[in-house]
Amino acid sequence: MRPDKKKVIDEVWDDARLEDFLSKAPLGADEDPDFSAVLYAYRSMRVEDFGRFIERFKGAGRNPQAPGRDGRTVAEVIASHGKAEPFLAILG
Repeated sequence: MRPDKKKVIDEVWDDARLEDFLSKAPLGADEDPDFSAVLYAYRSMRVEDFGRFIERFKGAGRNPQAPGRDGRTVAEVIASHGKAEPFLAILG
C-alpha cells in the first residue's frame, strides 16, 4: 500500500454508496456489466453490505449469476476463497 494511503477497515456503506456500485463501469470492454458489478462489490464490501447490494441489484433487474468472459459466475470465481462462504450464501 502506498504510504499516503490509509487502510480503511469496516467502512460504512450508506445507500448512496451502494447505488454508486450499480453503475460502475465493467472491468473490461468485453466483460458483462453485471458480472463486473458483483465482483467489484465482493472485493469491496463487508458481508452485510454485500447482501444489501445484491438485494438492490436484483431489484434493479440485474443478474448476479451473469458469467464473466471466461464463462464463470462470481460464485464460481470465489468458491475457493477462504472467507467466501457467507458471500456464496448470499449469491445463492
